[in-house]
Amino acid sequence: TKTISKCYVQVTGMTCASCVANIERNLRREDGIHSILVALMAGKAEVRYNPAVIHPSAIAELIRELGFGATVMENCGEGDGILELVVRGMTCASCVHKIESTLMKTNGVLYCSVALATNKAHIKYDPEAVGPRDVIQVIKDLGFTTSLVKKDRSASHLDHKQEIRQWKRSFVVSFVFCIPVMGLMIYMMVMNNHPSDAHPHHNVSSEGREAPHSSMLLDYQLLPGLSVMNFLSFLLCVPVQVFGGWHFYIQAYRALKHSTANMDVLVVLATSIAFLYSFIILLVAMAERAKVNPVTFFDTPPMLFVFISLGRWLEHVAKGKTSEALARLISLQATEATIVTLGPDNVLLSEEQVDVELVQRGDIVKVVPGGKFPVDGRVIEGHSMVDESLITGEAMPVTKKPGNTVIAGSINQNGSLLISATHVGADTTLSQIVKLVEEAQTSKAPIQQFADKLSGYFVPFIVAVSVVTLLAWIIIGFVDFEIVEKYFLGYSESISPAEVIIRFAFQASITVLCIACPCSLGLA
Repeated sequence: TKTISKCYVQVTGMTCASCVANIERNLRREDGIHSILVALMAGKAEVRYNPAVIHPSAIAELIRELGFGATVMENCGEGDGILELVVRGMTCASCVHKIESTLMKTNGVLYCSVALATNKAHIKYDPEAVGPRDVIQVIKDLGFTTSLVKKDRSASHLDHKQEIRQWKRSFVVSFVFCIPVMGLMIYMMVMNNHPSDAHPHHNVSSEGREAPHSSMLLDYQLLPGLSVMNFLSFLLCVPVQVFGGWHFYIQAYRALKHSTANMDVLVVLATSIAFLYSFIILLVAMAERAKVNPVTFFDTPPMLFVFISLGRWLEHVAKGKTSEALARLISLQATEATIVTLGPDNVLLSEEQVDVELVQRGDIVKVVPGGKFPVDGRVIEGHSMVDESLITGEAMPVTKKPGNTVIAGSINQNGSLLISATHVGADTTLSQIVKLVEEAQTSKAPIQQFADKLSGYFVPFIVAVSVVTLLAWIIIGFVDFEIVEKYFLGYSESISPAEVIIRFAFQASITVLCIACPCSLGLA
């Protein structure tokens, strides 16, 4: 017998089924090529050839001459079939050995490992020589019952509903409490800009300078040092910090546990520090019975959480859309196939229903009117119209007669067909589309990888900058108090200069932290 080798060629530039037919037709004519099978979606050609006559590089060259890009794929393991089975009835290690040794002797089985504890068998085989049904038969002949490990066809891993719900809740909570905080803030700003309208009596501070004016009601002190404004802001801020920021805290904790810093860490840092600083300042002001209300940052956390949880929510909605399309695609796959045995002159001898995973290359599959094609294949017998709109988007049914190719998942309309399976399992067009979309979702654009890498450095950098800001203002303050005095709102003699400096330094550094939070990098 002449030896036949197999190689895989990556083919680029194919746009439709006619490209596939073109390559297959032209290459079959060449000397030394035994058979060729081209998968359009995978962009892969499987060629069986006689190494004495032709080399893989020459095969790739032939495809290039037809106007396509072609490169020989080195790792030929791609074509190996993988089978996961549940084996029942094993009692001891000798059963395991019996199954493994028998399977390894079977022609076409490349690797086999059986685990007694989990009752599972993992088998690699060459689809050219042997198929899943043969393997199962071998194990059954040894006296064990076996079945396929059921694949999760529902594609539940693509479901983003829970995340969408979680971020939506987070956004709504933050938004509900953010509106009044924003309202208060804007009201204060407007009033501070028109002091004369608000109240003609200028209140004069102990030094005789005019203190900044604001609406009397919000500045009214419930307790010494605690104004209505600050009290309301505090009340509105707490639920946001707890409920709105819950997921951020969890994510940040996980990141820090693995000693990395992501955007969540920054968000949590900024909001927590702003919240705690404001809370402590309020307590200090109440303890000192301060006349002037301290500057607090209670408005910051709700606003930040609103922006960022909105961003996350939209992101998951977008992901969910793609995933939904994928899940629908997956649900189009047939679950069972009718395999027939043909006698001479294509006479039907027997037929059996099997799981679609058990269909082997070269099997003859019968598809009745209204049935789905379980695998990609070629028509051997019968005439029919086929609805291929799921793949091609073409609304008109396509005529199929012997020799035509059919696509898994498309629907047979009016005639019964016998097809010979060419691509099964993960090689069918539909599986390839699903795989491509999944890969597209998991792979990152180079710019995105770069952004992720940057944000790894971004968080520590921002934290460092805000610490530097804090220290710098403390130093400036102790060297030249005038500068701080000029910029510090609500300065009065009743507060010691040291406290003024530290408060001002904290305000500056918190501002740096908070501004960096909804950075375009993180949101994008």
